[in-house]
Amino acid sequence: MDEYAGYIQDTATFGNLTLNVGIRGGRYNAFGTIKDSQAEPRTGVSYLIRRTGTVLRAGYAHTMETPYNENLLVATAPAASFLISAFSSQGQAALEPGNRNQFNAGLQQALSRFVQIEGDYFWKYTNNAFDFGNILNTPITFPVSWQKSKLDGVSVRASSINIHGFQWYTTMGHNRARYFPIGGNVFRIDHDQAFQETSNFRYQWKKNGPWSAFTWRYDSGLVAGEVGNLNTVLGLSGAEQLAIGFRCGGSVPTVDTPLTAAQCNATNYSAERVRIPAPGTENDDRNPGRVAPRNLFDLGFGIDNLLNHAQERSRVTLRFTLTNLTNKVALYNFHSTFSGTHFVAPRTYEGAIGFVF
Repeated sequence: MDEYAGYIQDTATFGNLTLNVGIRGGRYNAFGTIKDSQAEPRTGVSYLIRRTGTVLRAGYAHTMETPYNENLLVATAPAASFLISAFSSQGQAALEPGNRNQFNAGLQQALSRFVQIEGDYFWKYTNNAFDFGNILNTPITFPVSWQKSKLDGVSVRASSINIHGFQWYTTMGHNRARYFPIGGNVFRIDHDQAFQETSNFRYQWKKNGPWSAFTWRYDSGLVAGEVGNLNTVLGLSGAEQLAIGFRCGGSVPTVDTPLTAAQCNATNYSAERVRIPAPGTENDDRNPGRVAPRNLFDLGFGIDNLLNHAQERSRVTLRFTLTNLTNKVALYNFHSTFSGTHFVAPRTYEGAIGFVF
């Protein structure tokens, strides 16, 4: 397998306008059967409105998308069709290089001399969108290709300067990740999340004095396609039902004994750590199963010059942090094809001492 690429680019400024243009040429060849050559132009532009201190920016790129290298030979083997059918009943696209058109737009604005805000929007449209399949119930993965994908999202960041030792920032985002099989229904992968937010507040007394920091993270929940409705949840093992906090009335599963249809009906089930669509409302695109929303809090304390050494180039630092302050039990994801199931780490205490010289 080999891949070659070359590119040229240049930047030009015309008053308040900055223009960045370039083109890349790529050649991809995997085993002589998966190959392509493409021209990949890209451009970016930004404009400063001096009167208001506003920066507007936009960009475009056309890129060649190639299959993942992990077990690529498995995916191209003559007998690979049964692996793909075991991974998904929906039609797969041919495993060949694809292409993507990506657009970006954003702005940066000072709201005052203390606070600045930035916003960005991205939109990616891909033909032959690559993903991972896995061999049966094993961690062995191989690349697969859907007919196309549409990904878009927005992010916003607000931040302050250092105001007498206090600093703050908040980031917020939204991301949609929709995939289109051949002849099947549109579905969303587990990168898709309606809203996420992180806020950090920090105060430091004087230049090298003690400091404290507080972080708040909110996630509305990634897509979890394996909990699309009650029937799919009843098909899980007892350990998997326990992981999502599943129960039916007063009954709960055990590691070895899952709950069954005899114990569950459309009105008596619940799940603590995932959100199962109500009966009749499930839709892999518009209303998929998701991980439950969660709030996480971290707290930190420290000092950057513990011994108050006169020469700052040689000093001792001390830091103590608590992550997941409220000891929240929650999932990051569930049955992710590539990464499996992950729980949020329990409350953790960490101390560190450092020597700067």
